[in-house]
Amino acid sequence: MLDRLGRRLGNKAAWSAFWTIAPPYLWLVLFLLLPFVLVLKISLADLKFGIPPYTSLTDLKDEAINLTLHLRGYILLFSDSLYISTYISSLKMAAVTTLWCALIGYPMAYYIARSPDSIRNVLLLAVILPFWTSLLLRVYAWVGILRSDGLLNSVLMAVGVIDAPLEIYRTDWAVYIGLVYAYLPFFILPLYANLVKLDTRLLDAAYDLGAKPWRAFVSITLPLSMPGVIAGAMLVFIPAVGEYVIPELLGGADTLMMGRIMWNEFFTNADWPMASAITVIMVLLLLIPMIIFQVNQKHRYEADRGNV
Repeated sequence: MLDRLGRRLGNKAAWSAFWTIAPPYLWLVLFLLLPFVLVLKISLADLKFGIPPYTSLTDLKDEAINLTLHLRGYILLFSDSLYISTYISSLKMAAVTTLWCALIGYPMAYYIARSPDSIRNVLLLAVILPFWTSLLLRVYAWVGILRSDGLLNSVLMAVGVIDAPLEIYRTDWAVYIGLVYAYLPFFILPLYANLVKLDTRLLDAAYDLGAKPWRAFVSITLPLSMPGVIAGAMLVFIPAVGEYVIPELLGGADTLMMGRIMWNEFFTNADWPMASAITVIMVLLLLIPMIIFQVNQKHRYEADRGNV
């Protein structure tokens, strides 16, 4: 009887686990895997004039199904210096943006997490408040601020800091400012969620043992907050690589980002296979490091459990 009860409980736990993880897996299949397969299929087709603007991968001829895979887009990607430079530029801009978000966002998240309850929600609201307006409107506001005759140059010249307007608008600096501004909340929020749950008794024990505040921060707070830092960095880095709106509105002609290249290939050149090949390579560039990281984290977690 006890064995039967155990099997029933085990089956119930297994079904409970299945129904818990089934919705997110279904979501990933519907909105990540299937679109990716469709884009991969188009990337292996050839360009043609018509609707749709790409050829079919299979055709029936002489009672046989022929499969034809065109690699024109991938060969161009790895042979044309423009695409290689654009990939490198996109990764560099996303990495620099993530670094600045970490440098600015960590102190902000730490301050909010250590604030009294009475003002903590107000500070969180201030972080979330920009989301209440459209990203397009917020980026347009930065256009007005960063232009040669904009608010920033007017204020700096009025107080005598500069004699001539700074050329920020339509440069990479303007794109960095826009990216950091837009994605900073994505770094702060997961890090805040991590820091606010930090057991402060560990810090009290470190102080009782004579540790300086900076030593307690480096030895306790920083290592324990790394999951929040990594989560925030991913939320900033991944969308920043393919960003389109901010480089288009704030960047110059020399600002190379994959989002702009994809837009041009899809809508200006109507070259769907080429645009799909760019998308596939970009997704793989982002997914492969994430998979390696997740596998490494899993091995470390299992090793830690083994040591316990």
